Amino acid sequence: MINVGIAGIGFMGMTHYNAYQKVRGVRVCAFCEQDKKRLAGDWRSIKGNFGPQGTMMDLSGMDCYTELDEMIANDKLDVIDVCLPPSLHAKVAVAALKAGKHVFCEKPISLVAADAKRMVAAADRAGKQLMIGRVLPFLPEYDFAYKAIDSGKYGRLLGGHFKRIISDPLWLPDFYNPEKVGGPMLDLHVHDAHFIRLVCGMPAAVQTVGRMRGEVAELFTTQFLFGDSDLAVTAASGVINQQGRGFTHAYEIYLEKATLLFDAAGIGKDWVVGYPLTVLTDKGRVVRPKLGSGDMCDAFVAELKEVVRAISTGTPSPLLAGQLASDALLLCQKQTQSLARGRAVKV
Repeated sequence: MINVGIAGIGFMGMTHYNAYQKVRGVRVCAFCEQDKKRLAGDWRSIKGNFGPQGTMMDLSGMDCYTELDEMIANDKLDVIDVCLPPSLHAKVAVAALKAGKHVFCEKPISLVAADAKRMVAAADRAGKQLMIGRVLPFLPEYDFAYKAIDSGKYGRLLGGHFKRIISDPLWLPDFYNPEKVGGPMLDLHVHDAHFIRLVCGMPAAVQTVGRMRGEVAELFTTQFLFGDSDLAVTAASGVINQQGRGFTHAYEIYLEKATLLFDAAGIGKDWVVGYPLTVLTDKGRVVRPKLGSGDMCDAFVAELKEVVRAISTGTPSPLLAGQLASDALLLCQKQTQSLARGRAVKV
C-alpha cells in the first residue's frame, strides 16, 4: 500500500483526495493545511470550474499538520502530493525528495526554469520519482491522440494546431502575477506546451505574436519551429474578456494517413461539443471513435492510477516525468520572451 500526504487543501487538493478514493493500492494518510477549518474537515468553501463543491469531510484517523516539515518527516508516508501555489512547488518538492519521499506535484512544475531543473536534479540524487500533474493526456480525446501518434497507426506526425482559451478569471486576484501564478501562459497553455513536447519533441525555436498584460502573455499564438521543416505546429491560447465562453479547448492533428479533429467549449452553463473526436482517414472515411467518460474527475483518477503504477513498479511515467514538465515550462518562458521581444527565440 502506497501512503500519501497531501500538501494543501484547496480545489486541487480536494480533487486529488476524491480521486485517490477510486484508485487501488494507495491511501491518503495525512494533510497539511494552514486553514484550520479545512484541516478540521470543513471543505464547504472549496469550489472550482468542474466537479462537486466541497462538503464536510470526516478526517478522523488522518495525520493533520499545519507545518510542511512535520508532515514530510512522517516516516509512514511514501509520497508527498503537492497542491500548493506554484511559487511553493520547488521548495516543498526538493525538501520532500531529500527526505526520501516520491513527489507528485500539480502543474506547472514551477514558475522559473532554474527551479524546475533543481527539482529534477533533487529527484535524481534521491533516487525517487518526481511526477508533475498533467491531466490532459488522460482526457479521452487527448489519450486517443497520444496513442494514435505514439503507435504510428496513422503514419508519421506532420503537425497540428492546438487551442486553449478562457474568459478572464476575475475570481483569481494573483492570476497575472508572474511570481505567484504566471498568467495564462503557465496556468493554461502549459497543458498544450507539455502535449506538444510529448508528441513532437523539443522545438528548436518559437515565434509568438499577441499581446502582453504587464509581464505576462495574455492572448497569443505560437509557431513551434522544428529541425524537421515538414512538422508544422501552432497553438493559440490565453484570455478573452467576454465571460460567455468560460473555457474552450480544441485541436487538429495532421498525420500521414489521417486528420484528428476535436473542439469543445463551456458556453454559458452548457458544455458544447463543436466537433466530437473525429478521424478523417486517407480512404475518405469519417470515423468517430467510442470514448470513455468525458468527466474531468475521471481523468484525475486515471492520472493517479499512473502515479501508483509508476511508483509500485519502479518504472517512471512517460507522461508525468519531471523532465518533460521542465521542458514544457521552458517552452512557455521562451514563448513569453518571443512575444515581448517581437521576434523568434531559440529554445
